[in-house]
Amino acid sequence: MGDIVIEIDNVSKTFRDFWLKPVVKAVQTLSLEVKRGEVFGLLGPNGSGKSTTIRMLLGLTRPDAGQIRVFGKSPSTSLVRAKIGYLPEQSYLHPFLTARETILYYAGLSNLDRKTAIKRTDELLEMIGLSKVANRRVGDFSKGMSRRVSLASSLVGKPELLILDEPTSGLDPVSTKEVKTLVKALAEGGMTVLTTSHLLADSEDICDRVAILDSGCKIAEGKIGELGQSLEEFFLAKVGNVAEFTLADFLK
Repeated sequence: MGDIVIEIDNVSKTFRDFWLKPVVKAVQTLSLEVKRGEVFGLLGPNGSGKSTTIRMLLGLTRPDAGQIRVFGKSPSTSLVRAKIGYLPEQSYLHPFLTARETILYYAGLSNLDRKTAIKRTDELLEMIGLSKVANRRVGDFSKGMSRRVSLASSLVGKPELLILDEPTSGLDPVSTKEVKTLVKALAEGGMTVLTTSHLLADSEDICDRVAILDSGCKIAEGKIGELGQSLEEFFLAKVGNVAEFTLADFLK
C-alpha cells in the first residue's frame, strides 16, 4: 500500500446544468494506480476527461461515484494537499513580478520561513536555468521561460507528487525540450509525476506508463512500448471514433 501514491477506483463524474440534468459524462468508471517514483501519463484528445480527473485528484471537485485516494487518504485533506505540486495547463503569472519575486511569493503561500524561502528560490532558479534573469519581470519572458517559472513555483514546497496538466501546451520545440528535460530530472530524483497530454511524443519521452482516455473512459493502459506500433496511428486517425474500438483492436 505504501508504494501506491494514487488510487482511483471506479470513479465517475457527470456535470449537470442548473436543473440537475446531466450535461457531460466527464469520467466514467475510471480505475488506475500510480506507484511511488513513477512517471504516469494520461493521454487523450481534448474533452477525454484528463483535466476532470486532475481536479478530482486535487480535491477541487468530488466524484459522483467511486473512490480516490492520494497517499492513502482523501485528496481534500490538508496533509495530502501539502504533498502535491500542481502545474495548470495555463500559466497565470503576475507580469510585473520578477522571476525571483514570483517564486518567493509561492514560497510564502507554502508557509516557508524567509531564510528557507530565499534558499529554495535560488535553488529552483538554478534548476530551471534562469538565475541570470532572476530579476527580470516575467511579463518580458517568452512562453517557454514563463512555463519554467511556473514549474519552479509548483516545486517550491518540495512536493512528493507533481501533477502536470499539459506541461508543454503551446510551446515551441526548444521550450518543449527544456520542460521535458526538467521533468525527467525530477523523475530521476525519485519524484512521482502524473502528467496529461494529447500529444503522444511528449509521453513517449518521459512516461513509464500511460493510460489512454476518450469520452471519460480508459481504453488502454501500460507501457508505450507494450501498446503496439499502432498507437501513433490510433491517435492520428482513430481518436475521433474511438468508441468503436476495443483494447484488442487497439493492439492489432
